[in-house]
Parts: sequence; structure tokens; C-alpha cells
Amino acid sequence: MNTQTITFHPKAPHKTTSQDVVLSALPPLSLYVHVPWCVKKCPYCDFNSHEFKEQGADWEYEYIQALLKDLENTLPLVWGRRLVSVFIGGGTPSILSPESIDTLLAGIRARIPYVADMEVTMEANPGTLDNAKLKGFRDAGVNRLSIGVQSFDDDLLAQIGRIHNGAQAREALATAYQLFDKVNLDIMFALPNQTMAQLQADVQTALSFKPTHLSYYHLTLEPNTYFHRYPPKLPDDELALDMQAYIETALESAGMTHYEVSAFAKTGHESVHNTNYWQFGDYIGIGAGAHGKISRHDGIVRHAKFKHPQTYVAQMSQGNAVESEQHLSRADLPFEFMLNALRLRDGVKVSHFAAATGLTIADLEPALSTAQTRGLMVNEHGVLRVTDLGWRFMSDVQALFLQE
Repeated sequence: MNTQTITFHPKAPHKTTSQDVVLSALPPLSLYVHVPWCVKKCPYCDFNSHEFKEQGADWEYEYIQALLKDLENTLPLVWGRRLVSVFIGGGTPSILSPESIDTLLAGIRARIPYVADMEVTMEANPGTLDNAKLKGFRDAGVNRLSIGVQSFDDDLLAQIGRIHNGAQAREALATAYQLFDKVNLDIMFALPNQTMAQLQADVQTALSFKPTHLSYYHLTLEPNTYFHRYPPKLPDDELALDMQAYIETALESAGMTHYEVSAFAKTGHESVHNTNYWQFGDYIGIGAGAHGKISRHDGIVRHAKFKHPQTYVAQMSQGNAVESEQHLSRADLPFEFMLNALRLRDGVKVSHFAAATGLTIADLEPALSTAQTRGLMVNEHGVLRVTDLGWRFMSDVQALFLQE
């Protein structure tokens, strides 16, 4: 079994009262910005992304203005709070021009306070990058780049529908490491017809760049994707586990710390934004299909924006892009918290669970006892942590906390 998490469908919206959840403190606040377009839709992708088709001359400007208006509408929920990170994801945000990213980030900074060393990450596809673009993104204020390499093998890249080739991936990385202090390098494994030798070559090529952060993902066949309808031939489970073991051993040998179930980093290069997710921090979500989570002293609210880009922009022009809102109840919170917190190698303090949810450790029962009995989790001196066995069966551990 791989270490990817499974997707759970949210329950019907539940309106809470102040008696349901009372928080003693508010967590750090991040901002997620969704750019829904790609040059080409990858056959394995189930994200809210749309193949780019020629639009009006002002499409970038119109979308950026919609994003900033979306942020303005959310500000009353977070008055007095500062951003610790911004993450521009997609889709393929690097499809936008540096000028648009500059307008976006300047607009964000003009509307909401932020910490002095705020992390600003942008996802990028090697097939949409060149030196001028990368310099432009850096000058606009992006200080962390997340590059979706996936593989350096031309044949494998073609099989998973990527628009770049190995040479473009290597060139993009070489330039990125010159221009940015922090770079996330993403690779995938268990690709169609992938051999162990090909996987090893990908890992060694990645390590040749001396990465400070590397995330690795097992290719899974998600519903509503081309690969789900027309499954390719994938490595069997045994080979996939061997591939995963090789990745982990090679990265640890290179001095990287396995700090999250799918992420390695050198000390000081961990992702601030993603860590805030995993620690049940708050985040504003703006853009087509973006999700957000906002804590208030009387409870926690999740919201989702209209998914289709045209619908989102049209709704935003009328003053509201929120398609749905869910007020989390006490029964929701154990799973909501554990879904991400369990992914951290160091675990999570029981005291942090209490502060972030307003609950006590008793609210984690009987799931916690079951996980401990099965050897999937431990409670060591007030720190809840997944065992090595639990990390191999992460989806099963998370599912224990899902209350029907």
C-alpha cells in the first residue's frame, strides 16, 4: 500500500453553535491562490484545472482583479491577523506572466498584514519556464518555487502526458537554484511501465542538484481522470514499495530529513505553508475552486469557491464567489485535525490538538485506542505519532478518525 492519502467526501454542512466548539487561541494564517489553467490536462490529474484556450486579451487582468476582490471579501473574517505564507497553486500558475504575479502579490500586500519573512511559493511547470520568466517571478516577490518535474525520463514524461522533457526539467532546475534560495522539487514514482532502474536514475538526477526540499508521490488512478477510465500498466504493489523504499533511503543518505509522509527537506527548508496545513492552521482560499479554513473563537468554518473559472469570475463580479460553507461540529473535528496532522513525522502534541480544536484527548476515542492496539500510533509523553507501520498504511490510520 502506498503512502498517499485517500479522499473523503465531506459530510452535509452542519451549523454549529458557540457551545459546540470554543477555541482558546487562533492558529497561524496562510493564503492559498488557485490558478485553474494548464497548457494541457494531465491524464492522472483530478485537481480543478482546465486546459487553457485562447481567451480575451484581458483575461489575466480580469482574473487577478477577481482574486483581489475575493480576498477583500474575506478580510472581515481575519481582521487583525497576519499572513505567514502565500501559496500560488493550480493548475499551472507559471502560465501567467511575471507582470500578473507582480500585480497579484502587490495587491495582496496592500490588503492584508503579513510577517516580515513571509514565505511566497509558486508552483511551476518546466514546460512554461525560461530565464526571463523565472527572474520576473523572483522580482515580483516569489521567494520559493515548487517545480513539478515528476520525472527526467522523456519516455515516462510522455506516458504521463507532461508537456516538458527531461532537458527542460534539468534546465529549469539549474536556473531556479541560481535564482531562489528555496526550491521544492517534485517527483512521482510507480509510473506506467516504470522500471526500478528508471526510478533510480530519476532519484540520482534529482540528487545531483543537491535539493533542499523534495516531495515524492505515488501515481494513483483517481476517479474522473483519463487514467481512471483507461488504466495504464503500472508497477505492481511489491515493486512500488521497493521504489518507495529506495527513494527514502537515498534521500536520507543525502542528509535530508523525512519530516512529512511525502516530503524530505534539509533543516530550515521545510515548507512553512504546507506545514501550516498539516498542523491544522488557518488559510484563506481565493480563486476558482479554492478551499479555505478559518478559525474563530466560536468555531471553525470551511468555505469553497465556485469551481469553473468563468463562473467564478462572473460570481465574483456580483460580489460573492463562495459556493458552499460548512461550520464544523465537534464530531467533525477529530478527523479534520488528524487527516493532516498525522502526516508529520514528529507527530503532534495533545495540547496542540486541544488548542486548535477546543476538544480533549477523550474526543479522539475509540479511534486512538484502536490505532494504538494495532501498532499504528503511539502516545509518547503527550505527543501523538504515527509508527513506521502506520506510515505505510496512512490512509487506514486516517480513516479510523472518520466518524459516520
